[in-house]
Amino acid sequence: MVIGIVLLGSCIYYNNGGHHRDPGKLESMSSSAITREVADAVPPAQPLLTPFRMGDLSLRNRVVMAPLTRMRAHPHDHVPTPLQAEYYVQGAGAGLIVAEATAISPEGFGWANTPGLWSKEQVRGWRNVTDAVHNVGGRIVAQLWHTGALSHPELRDGVLPVSASNVNLGQLSFTRDGRKPTVMPRPLSGEEIKTTIRDYARAARNAIDAGFDGVQILANYLYLIAQFLNTATNRRTDGYGGSIENRARFLFDVLESVLAEVPAQKVGVKISPMHETNAFSANDETLPTIDHVVNRLNDYSLSHLLLMGNTTDFTGTPLEKLSGDGMFEHFRPIYHGPLIANVNMTQERGNHLIEAGLADLIAFGRPYIANPYLVERFASNALLADVDWNTVYASGPGGYSDYPTYQTAQ
Repeated sequence: MVIGIVLLGSCIYYNNGGHHRDPGKLESMSSSAITREVADAVPPAQPLLTPFRMGDLSLRNRVVMAPLTRMRAHPHDHVPTPLQAEYYVQGAGAGLIVAEATAISPEGFGWANTPGLWSKEQVRGWRNVTDAVHNVGGRIVAQLWHTGALSHPELRDGVLPVSASNVNLGQLSFTRDGRKPTVMPRPLSGEEIKTTIRDYARAARNAIDAGFDGVQILANYLYLIAQFLNTATNRRTDGYGGSIENRARFLFDVLESVLAEVPAQKVGVKISPMHETNAFSANDETLPTIDHVVNRLNDYSLSHLLLMGNTTDFTGTPLEKLSGDGMFEHFRPIYHGPLIANVNMTQERGNHLIEAGLADLIAFGRPYIANPYLVERFASNALLADVDWNTVYASGPGGYSDYPTYQTAQ
């Protein structure tokens, strides 16, 4: 009779003649209990499953659950729901969870049914989420978000969204009635910029009060900070426009306001050069701008930098050399702190990037949508379930927290 051993994350299953213990029973245990039971049994063989020290956090592996907007918060007050707590507990086997983008203020809100971090009720709602994650041994940080011109008057009681300048992004807003074209925003005044910077600081303080292990400033994609960085959307003539240094000033003013509330070892930034459509098509200043920003971030001894790979085809653009692993090959020598790689990540690619020294941690987005307990699946090389795209931006547990918890490798 042959007895085999299969390692699933921090769990060990003994296969006796083809029959193994019920994975569901082990998954009903808390992650911390499972970890204590078999902590020293078998060392993980994959770089993804090795521990890592990030800022003041000791992470049990290098898998990061990437921030994913799923539109499950209360629509009227933007308070996180018990369903969201259930969802994040399912991902708590990751070394780190970066929670979904969360609006810093009513003015920063701009995506239907997403949460906020400006009210006491929202802080209490997030506390339920962070407590649930911590109870199973997980780590979770908040992502601070201002949508800027990507918002829509229908989400702001008819009021125009704000931005660096009055430039229509030419994108789509996510309203309560579906996707609609963006409108021309109103430029922020100098005094409003100061207020927005204070809103970031308040949201960061609220995040810590809500029990988060840190915060991440969302500085890329199509949102407000990126609108200041981008020459096509920033036509200002004051100290926040013109040169690369001036366009980056808003980000660093935000960062320093957050650091006044939260220690640097608990603060990270998400940023990368991108090529989208219309106003966010890559231009000759896209890469030099992000080079400048990433180099300056070294001055702050931050918890981490989350760097996104190319989300679109860079062929024929000024960012062509950053395609695939080129993004991480370019920025790894520039940024000296912990680097998280994201976008189109697989188990194999993640292990390779860590082994090659191009990243310290790997953030998985789409794989986490349909695969709760992703770390356990990686540990056993299990099959991954496919995403039901019809339910990604839906409501309720369907396609959110009801995916099968585990599927054994065949």
